[in-house]
Amino acid sequence: MRIGELAAAVGVTTRTVRHYHHQGLLPEPERLSNGYRDYTLRHAVVLARIRRLTELGLGLAEVRDALADDTKKDLAEILQELDADLARQEAAIHVRRMRLRALLDAGELPAEGPVSPELASLFRDMAPLADSPMAVKDREVLALIETAAAPEQRERMITAVASALASPQDVARANEAYALLDALADAEPDDPRVEEAARTLAALIPPELLPATESANDLEHQEHGFLRAFYADFAPAQAEAIRRALRLHTGDT
Repeated sequence: MRIGELAAAVGVTTRTVRHYHHQGLLPEPERLSNGYRDYTLRHAVVLARIRRLTELGLGLAEVRDALADDTKKDLAEILQELDADLARQEAAIHVRRMRLRALLDAGELPAEGPVSPELASLFRDMAPLADSPMAVKDREVLALIETAAAPEQRERMITAVASALASPQDVARANEAYALLDALADAEPDDPRVEEAARTLAALIPPELLPATESANDLEHQEHGFLRAFYADFAPAQAEAIRRALRLHTGDT
């Protein structure tokens, strides 16, 4: 048989046959005097077995083990490992589908989405703050923290922010802080309004959102790279107000 005839007989492409040769899965046949490969029925049998194994989901390295006479694993063991791996994938897919369904059932996705249903609910509670550019940045940072944090940290963050916005009065105070920060967009770091914004913000920051430190300097040292990028995303006066708020929050002056 020529390579095209072999491929057609097994239902694969000639490129696949050549790839299996390159991977050492399918032995090279003898060549005729004209240089063409001469495939036998044995090649077709091996190629068909490779196809069946790959269709089950085995990788080529696992197929090689299954075909090798000297492998320490028999085919049943390899298939049991594959079955266990597929079960793990199936469970992971089930979890992902549940998350997707919860997001879709929640209705309109937030601009920062997809986020967890809990954070999406919190963002809906923050809707009265949506017109503030600083509120938008806050939501982006919350989505970033949720992505990178451990589950218990995410739960603590959402609970803390939700408690800080639990009443209309809390929302009004948050609006005041955002308005003060928004007003600093074109100001200099030594603008006298920076101190007022810092004190208003410090009174609103939930302690649970900050890692345990003795001072703001400790905080900046521990998260130097992140805080540097964080501050760089704000106007200079806004960044200074946030720095001062952290110092006030930790008792530094």
